[in-house]
Amino acid sequence: MAFTLNVNGEDYSVDAEADTPLLWVLRDSIGLTGTKFGCGIAQCGACTVHVDGTAVRSCQLAVSAVVGRQVTTIEGISDGDNLHPVQDAWIEEDVPDCGYCQSGQIMAAVALLARNPNPSDSDISAEMTNICRCGTYARIRRAIHRAAQG
Repeated sequence: MAFTLNVNGEDYSVDAEADTPLLWVLRDSIGLTGTKFGCGIAQCGACTVHVDGTAVRSCQLAVSAVVGRQVTTIEGISDGDNLHPVQDAWIEEDVPDCGYCQSGQIMAAVALLARNPNPSDSDISAEMTNICRCGTYARIRRAIHRAAQG
């Protein structure tokens, strides 16, 4: 089937089965490889993207579910050469270790700060459910607080 998707403000025509996970359409059909495959069961969060501003796990979301909606990937949160404030904070706090989960972590943090611009530690713990196998959670928390301070 042919679908038109709006990803990062651009329309893309893709040919995929209706139940194909959005993750694979983003990576294989559109070529946006910043969104990562982790577990395939929507638990780890490496595949986190935004759909209409809400963080979702794209490995279990059918491509047909996002037709007519705005999808934003890690590639779409910066403004040209200007990084998103969360990306700047990630660099300042030296968050990544292996880095594999970080695009999903950043997307979850951007969504959190859009809903709650000054989250407490307990807010961060409740909302940031992505898994980091390297255990950079303390740096992630510091980066979220830094981004919240502007």
